[in-house]
Amino acid sequence: MSLEACAALVERGDPDRFRAAMAAPPPARALLFPLYAFNLEVARAPWVTREPMLAEMRLQWWRDVVENAAAGQPSPAHEIAGPFGDLVRAGRLDPAPLDALIEARRRDIVAEPFTAAELRPYLEGTAGNLLWASCAGLGAPMPTREAVFQAGFAGGLASWLQALPDLSSHNRGLADPSPAVIRGLAEEGLATLAEARRARFGPAVPALRAVTLAGPVLAAAARNPDAALQGQLAPPEGMKRLRLLWAALRNGW
Repeated sequence: MSLEACAALVERGDPDRFRAAMAAPPPARALLFPLYAFNLEVARAPWVTREPMLAEMRLQWWRDVVENAAAGQPSPAHEIAGPFGDLVRAGRLDPAPLDALIEARRRDIVAEPFTAAELRPYLEGTAGNLLWASCAGLGAPMPTREAVFQAGFAGGLASWLQALPDLSSHNRGLADPSPAVIRGLAEEGLATLAEARRARFGPAVPALRAVTLAGPVLAAAARNPDAALQGQLAPPEGMKRLRLLWAALRNGW
């Protein structure tokens, strides 16, 4: 599958990450779009079937894609596995965070709400590993790894809170969706994001733009936790575009 086709998949399935990738230089997009398309497929795997065994098989299929590509073997004839596997074989994507991301997604097979304590490890395992894979692929220094995972948690939490009504309808929301719990999570995310921003990410900055919108979303949830329960956290489209444009113009995130 071509890079353009991967980008089209991301545009349909993950429009915020699509915009963030479009704010990156073209060479970075060549890594980000196949990676984000892979992430979409892995994230969907536990949701497309009610049979836990089938969901496990779908996730294992992607683990095999990662493992085989890391070993230099050809990828299956699949629209995403092809360009994604090329990046792994070329050494541009580290297989370790990709495998860890898939493993973390096994939690989605279980239709059980999250406790507040469970949420951070889950989001670091999913959004954190995705962000580290993208940052490392663009040349992030190894000492920034912890800060990348902090940013990944904050970005993942912002997205998760925006999806909370739908997650709750599938019994995958919060075990205690009280305003105090939501506010506490949002404040933790804001503090973690502030800590992450102290790091210097060098050439990986374009990958960090995937979490550009996390701050406003988390701040809104901290001010009004009920907005998360009502599905009213998403910023206006105009604001999203302006923040990404400003981040790109100042080479920040």
